[in-house]
Amino acid sequence: MVKNTEVTLRAIAGDLKKSPSGALVIGVGQGTDGPVLLSNPLTAKAAEALAESLGALGITGAADQAHRLPGLADVGAGILVLAGVGKVAANQALTEEALRRAAGSTVRQLAGVTTVTLALPTSTLADVAAVAEGAAMGAYAFTEYRTSKDGLKDPVKNVVIVTDLASDKGLKTVLDRATLIGRAVNATRSLVNQPPSHLFPESFAEAAKELAKGLPVKVTVWDEKRLEKEGFGGILGVGKGSTRQPRLVKVEYSPARATAKIALVGKGITFDTGGISLKPHLGMGDMKSDMAGAAVVLNTVLAIAGLGLPVKATAWLCIAENMPSGAAQRPADVLTIFGGKTVEVLNTDAEGRLVMADGIVAASQEFPDAIIDVATLTGAQLIALGNRTAGIMGSDAVTAPLKAAADRAGELVWPMPLPEELRPSLDSQVADLANIGERHGGMMTAAVFLREFVGKGKDGEQIPWAHIDIAGPSFNTGSPYGYNHKQGTGCTVRTLVAYVEDILATTV
Repeated sequence: MVKNTEVTLRAIAGDLKKSPSGALVIGVGQGTDGPVLLSNPLTAKAAEALAESLGALGITGAADQAHRLPGLADVGAGILVLAGVGKVAANQALTEEALRRAAGSTVRQLAGVTTVTLALPTSTLADVAAVAEGAAMGAYAFTEYRTSKDGLKDPVKNVVIVTDLASDKGLKTVLDRATLIGRAVNATRSLVNQPPSHLFPESFAEAAKELAKGLPVKVTVWDEKRLEKEGFGGILGVGKGSTRQPRLVKVEYSPARATAKIALVGKGITFDTGGISLKPHLGMGDMKSDMAGAAVVLNTVLAIAGLGLPVKATAWLCIAENMPSGAAQRPADVLTIFGGKTVEVLNTDAEGRLVMADGIVAASQEFPDAIIDVATLTGAQLIALGNRTAGIMGSDAVTAPLKAAADRAGELVWPMPLPEELRPSLDSQVADLANIGERHGGMMTAAVFLREFVGKGKDGEQIPWAHIDIAGPSFNTGSPYGYNHKQGTGCTVRTLVAYVEDILATTV
């Protein structure tokens, strides 16, 4: 089901003519006095002539700009591409995200070229890593269901990075990690991009098994019978309106010398009509992306396993299809969540929190050091933070390092509070709580609901927990930008891997 092409990454420091390619990419920044040609491997004479011509060529250096010129004989490339990196300041290095975005944007726009050479400024291995990651994410396409390739261009297959660090002993590790991160992000995108006719609870579970092949992970699947026997009332309640029965998938990576233990819980609504509380028809097709959280946590654990990080990581994929039918749950129904807590369903379109409640309780019973849940949970997230910034809420012990990890990974997240006055709005007349409450600040109200299901650790205190709402940034309905293509973005995979790496760095 997930049929990704994968770019090959390598680095050179020498004569470009010995490594010919279809296109050579050099950077241009937006300086205070106009476009600025960044350091590059061109001859001094060629670079000077080019720098003087930037304005006349209409090149500004704006992010995502990729201007093609005829290639130069002495660089071994048929095309010279001037890639915008955004605003630059004198004597100030580019940020890693600026490099990541410039590399990804250019590689994305150079689809159809087999081999691309990236000669962006890299003074550290972290810079090289950013360029490599951007390239790996830019070299993506989703064409699984196309019967004709008319008008389609294959993504770039080979990327050569020009850097003075090509002989550094740490370079192989950097490129290997970038390849693996690109694979995880692109696999997440491809799952999100699947049509609901092909991705449904059972096939999602099978895809998880397929993606896990060859990695030291264990995959366990709960079918509808086991879910009913063990009392997973949230997942069953949401899924019972569909002829395609729900699943819970547990993906475990348990290295022998693990120094930390985390649980990741993902919302996996393979299609969300809203159920009986039916959504408006406009834009409903985008609801194939309502399983993005489950795709993120799956591929994060697979990436952690691929990197061999010494942490026990478990992903819980809470998968159902929310459909209206004679068997569907109704507003005013009461569900019993795994663990025994009851919920009155006042709105069947607030279904993600119901399946997530089951997963959070199950994760809590294994006493992890932290629980992080990821979900396309609320439209309120878009109202509060827009299309590109995820909201994070929860324990300061988790949200603060998550924000730091996101900053390092180059992803946009923003911490939001969990005001105590929101909790009474979730009170129910007939059950332990209702599935909807205060409308204003709905992103935070949903997180307050989820917090009710976070269990206590062995010390008797609530397990440190964070909720990430990715409703907006997980699915790009606008134009491609940076390393992001249309539709699935794979957002927060990089943040979660960086979070785990940061935890390990502090425990050494």
